[in-house]
Formats: sequence, structure tokens, C-alpha cells
Amino acid sequence: MDKLLSVEDVVESLNLEPHVEGGYFRQTFKSVGDLAIATENGTRTLLTSIYYLLTKASPIGHFHRNTSHIMHYFHFGDPINYYLIYPDGELKEIILGPDIMSGQLLQFVVPGGVWKASKLDIHGQYGYGLIGEAVAPGFEYEDMQLGKTSDLLQAFPDHQSCIKALSRENNAKS
Repeated sequence: MDKLLSVEDVVESLNLEPHVEGGYFRQTFKSVGDLAIATENGTRTLLTSIYYLLTKASPIGHFHRNTSHIMHYFHFGDPINYYLIYPDGELKEIILGPDIMSGQLLQFVVPGGVWKASKLDIHGQYGYGLIGEAVAPGFEYEDMQLGKTSDLLQAFPDHQSCIKALSRENNAKS
């Protein structure tokens, strides 16, 4: 990128809107026609895809989990740290970003059923990070659960500081 784009440039150019988890998003693809799959929650499209943007003003994607697998792709901006809590209580941190020589990843998958939160490095050059997500079977809001701080602390007491920093007690937008 030759020119440093502002957050406003990215939001406007990609037609993004605020997301319930934090940050901004826009669905860019949803398979149609006979490309569908039966799930325990009903029939779902085969694949959906979104842009997802975290910003210095909205740097956290709060803990949530999906029933589907989600592939994450780094597009541009500052690195984003991901915190994954697996059903057995294992906590993993992954950094999605451009510096592959320091171990940052350009893409990774979060399996369905894993709690996920993300946080932008707010001290970066851009003040935002843009990723893409591909979800299979396709995303539907009824397949996503926002994490409630008290419930997560009860289920995963070994990860108190991470949970308190990256979750909300109620599921209202913040």
C-alpha cells in the first residue's frame, strides 16, 4: 500500500458497519442455490465470507464461539492478536499479521466450538487491522454465542485476566 489509508477510508470504501462483537464488518459472499449443507441447527449455506476491521477506537472482538469452522485471512494494517479457548480449557494465542519472519500468520482456522477473542495492537502504524473470514458451513447469527464474562470465568478459571479483558458481562454492544 503506497498511501496510508485512514479508518474512515477503509470503512467507507468497503461499506463496513459496526459488528456486535466489536469492530466493523460486511458480508461479502454467501453461497446460493443448491450449495447448502444440513447441520444440527438446520440447513446452512455452504460458505459465507466477510471483511472484519478492528480499529484503535474499537480494538476488541469480544469472546464468542461459532458452531462452524472459520478461516481467517490477514489483508492489511496492524497485527491482530487472537485468543482461543478450547473446550478442554487450553488457551492459545495467535498473531495474524504481515510479519511472517517473526511468526505472525497470514491465515489460520478456528474450529467450531472454540471460544475466540481478538485484539488489535493499538500501538501500530495504521490504527486498524483488516482481515477476511470464510465460514463453513455458512455463518448464521443463531450459530454464534457471545461470551458472558461470569460464565466464561466459571468454565475457565485459569484464564481470568484474558477473559476479564476480552469479554463483556452482558451481550449489549459496547
